Formats: sequence, C-alpha cells, structure tokens
Amino acid sequence: MYIFKKVEDLQEFIAAKKEKGLKIGFVPTMGALHKGHISLIDASKKDNDITVCSIFVNPTQFDNTDDLQKYARNLPKDAEMLGLAETEVLFAPNVQEIYPPDLKTEVNLKFGGLTTVMEGRFRIGHFEGMVQVVNRLLEIVRPDAIYMGQKDIQQAAIVSNMLMQQKSATKIVICPILREDHGLAMSSRNERLEPADREKAKAIHEALLKAKENISTLDLDTIKKQAQDHLLSVGFKPEYFEIVDGDSLQSISQYSDSKYIVACVAAFMKDVRLIDNMILRNEKA
Repeated sequence: MYIFKKVEDLQEFIAAKKEKGLKIGFVPTMGALHKGHISLIDASKKDNDITVCSIFVNPTQFDNTDDLQKYARNLPKDAEMLGLAETEVLFAPNVQEIYPPDLKTEVNLKFGGLTTVMEGRFRIGHFEGMVQVVNRLLEIVRPDAIYMGQKDIQQAAIVSNMLMQQKSATKIVICPILREDHGLAMSSRNERLEPADREKAKAIHEALLKAKENISTLDLDTIKKQAQDHLLSVGFKPEYFEIVDGDSLQSISQYSDSKYIVACVAAFMKDVRLIDNMILRNEKA
C-alpha cells in the first residue's frame, strides 16, 4: 500500500495511473476505521483499478470543539486495516495540505432544504465544512467514483447534489449500513460508549425496525412518538426522529406522500451522539 501525506505526491501518482487508463475509486474517511469503512473499500475495489482512502479529521465540520478533540485518532491501526483490505493508496494529509492559506476552498452552492433539516438543524455549520473538505479532496484525487455510507444519508445526499450541480464526471456510490450483531450501526463513535450503554444503544435499531413494521398501518406522528418513547426508556436523549422523503429529506405527513421513505434518528447516550436511518419504503419507478 502506498501512503501519501503530500497533495503533490498523490496527484503525481494518480496522474500516472490515469495515463494508463486505470479507474480510480475514492473513500473519504476521518479515520477510526471499522468494518463499515472496509465495506466501502471492498465496494470500490470491485469497481476500480485503484482505491484511494483518505484519513483526515476535518476541523471545519465540527461545531463542537470538544467533539473534535475527542474524535478517535489511530493512524497506525487504520493503516494496518487498510493494508489487510488490500487498499492501494492511503492519503493522510495534515490540515495545511488540505487548507493551504493561499487557497480559497469554500464552496458556494445552494442546497435548498437538504442542509437545513435534521443534522443541519442541530449541527450549525457542519455541512458547509463537510462540503468544503469533500470538494477539496475530490479536486485532489479526481476519482471516477466516490463511495459513501448510507448511515450518513444526509451527507451522501448533499454530496450527490453537489456533484450534480458541478456537472462532475465523478459518480457517487452509496453503500448499505453495516451493523453490529445486536443492530447498532457501526460507527467510530461506538468505541466511546461504555459496555452497558453499547448494549442499550440497540434501541435505535429496534425503534427503526418498529417504524418499518408500522409504516403503512399507523399514522406517522404515532410512529415517531413510539420511537422517541422507546429511546427515552433506555436512557437516550433523542434530538430527532424524522420520517422523510428519501430524495428531498423533507418530512412527510403520511405514507402516501412518498414512494421513497426513510426514517432518520439522532440521539445522545450520555455524551456520545449517534445517528442512524432505515429505508421504510422504496417503490421508486
């Protein structure tokens, strides 16, 4: 596995591969890798000749400085995982490489309601920072495809919209959520949960499953209240449990409002914030 820390070195490597007609897949991460990340690597390797994985804890997308400081960092362990997954390239830049002082990296695009609901409502500035770093990384890597997880469904929807607005040649591939044995979505943040709390956290998956079971028979307000009550009963502090159109991410009021319905949730277990989602209906033509 090649490891690059400098933009110039990585771009020189990629340019040589592209001259040979090789396809480049890209998996952007913030490290603290787990099986969910490796599933993105595997998906990219199936589609492309070269897979580039970036590890960069992006300061511009954290609205909480404590959260930024607590974010798990273990580059040697991450590199070992990527090597075992036979990843061709690891890009591990520092902040100055991504945000050199003489380079304007802000992205001036309009995303409508995609950035103002759910995560956008509770994490002010998060998506501006996320778009900024993903756009910068795409400019550096120039991949044929970028691979993102469904767990961060709002992030994936915004990146997809950005690529469409930019008329980018890069396509986005959204990969399914990987879950722990009891249903908790795999996340770097799970490592911060105490063992007893990690067991309780399966309640998120239980609430999503119950919503899917009842989506066509109960009114949506009832489903959302049941979910919130279930989360509260095990010690979660829910921020939201929304049932939305999967394309616009806007809340819907009844089952007949959309053929593509997703339940999205964010909740705190003590000081650890977890997000998850589940497709409740997908009958898109």
